[in-house]
Amino acid sequence: MSRGHCILSHGFESGPDATKVTALAEVAQRLGWTHERPDYTDLDAMRAVSSVGDVRARLQRLAGLATAAAARGPVVLVGSSLGAYISAIASLQVPTRGLFLMVPPTTMGPMPALDAAPVPTSVVHAWHDELIPPAQVIAWAQARSARLLLVDDGHRLNNHVEASARAFEDLLQSLG
Repeated sequence: MSRGHCILSHGFESGPDATKVTALAEVAQRLGWTHERPDYTDLDAMRAVSSVGDVRARLQRLAGLATAAAARGPVVLVGSSLGAYISAIASLQVPTRGLFLMVPPTTMGPMPALDAAPVPTSVVHAWHDELIPPAQVIAWAQARSARLLLVDDGHRLNNHVEASARAFEDLLQSLG
């Protein structure tokens, strides 16, 4: 029997088979959670909508998947970069048991500022993130008393895939 369902959302110009979301899917599976990795590459390619594709449609796709999953049991939303942003925003629309956000943008153009449901939240961010200043993410996490892991890395967290997987494992285990 599954403990719940994790939806792992990749970042912009990435994909569902990306290294980080693959590592996190393996953690979810090992701990008894079902999981899915939506493909947003079609929406990311919509540069006529914005420089980061169709963010609203990405959010709608995730909210639809999460609503269906929540009807079956607990849902944990997981994302990297743009995937973290839409996961956090979707948590305001869909019953969510927990959030795991890697390098989350605190702003997204004309979209609302980063916000999330008051659920157990873990954030992994990079001290040397070239796109999202760490101070903004630190302040956001502090305001929510979120777990925060800051690592010596850049936006892609290439050197901290395993550390991110361990932090995700800690979150899932804390959810019972």
